[in-house]
Amino acid sequence: MVTTDRSLTVQGVEIHLTQRNEEDYISLTDMVSKFEGGTSLIDSWLRSKDTIEFLGVWERINNPSFNSVEFDRIRFEAGTNRFRLSVKRWTESVGGTGVVAKAGRYGGTFAHKDIAFEFGSWLSPEFKLYLITEFQRFKQAEAEKGVDWNVRRTLAKVQYRVHTDAVKAHLIPPQLSSKDASFVYASEADMLNKALFGMTAAEWKSANPGTKGNIRDGATLEQLVVLSSLESQNALMISHAIPQAKRLAILNTQARAQLASLLTNPSLQQLRGGSLLGD
Repeated sequence: MVTTDRSLTVQGVEIHLTQRNEEDYISLTDMVSKFEGGTSLIDSWLRSKDTIEFLGVWERINNPSFNSVEFDRIRFEAGTNRFRLSVKRWTESVGGTGVVAKAGRYGGTFAHKDIAFEFGSWLSPEFKLYLITEFQRFKQAEAEKGVDWNVRRTLAKVQYRVHTDAVKAHLIPPQLSSKDASFVYASEADMLNKALFGMTAAEWKSANPGTKGNIRDGATLEQLVVLSSLESQNALMISHAIPQAKRLAILNTQARAQLASLLTNPSLQQLRGGSLLGD
């Protein structure tokens, strides 16, 4: 079921929203209108093997009718020069619900908000932060009518699953016990903490005795945006068998560059002044 359209404005661009089965979907077509290449960027994104892996994880989590057999065929093709994936093929072949085509006025390609935020990262971390901020503003207005939405919960959900799936598939031998496997997951999580925050969870606890929560509970929205990006990038490097020490160095460089870009942007500082980016 699809309901009426709404819209928000991100960096001067009107981006339409719609609802499908009571879930928010964001127009990817509108999102790319400010970028050189326009809608061809959606086609390029859908050709990426990383995108296919991400969409597959999202569908497995959220879509009980997802056709995993057909998905495996698409995943096998992904990354080859001949590979193309249309929204129509995704919908018809695997029963996909995360990315849909909408006809009529304000039509185009729409994606569930989780997927739209991931697409925003692919376009630009800065643009993703603007999009999330405006979407948060929109949902806060809806909250006054009793509609709940949590930006932190949304940012954390899908990328965490993508990351842990990569760890399970490539770093944990089948014979490893659950207890030993937990050490592998913790090691990778702490590697991301080190890349972004400069310390592990245990080091943070030692430096903040008596503080409730963990190192990520006090993260700013900018840090969470970068963390979701690092989880996706780390999952890709794990699948390419890049050693952890090398991944840490790469991710730390990326984290510093992305945070510097977000934190020194004057327009984003104005948004922070409006408290929408604060804790």
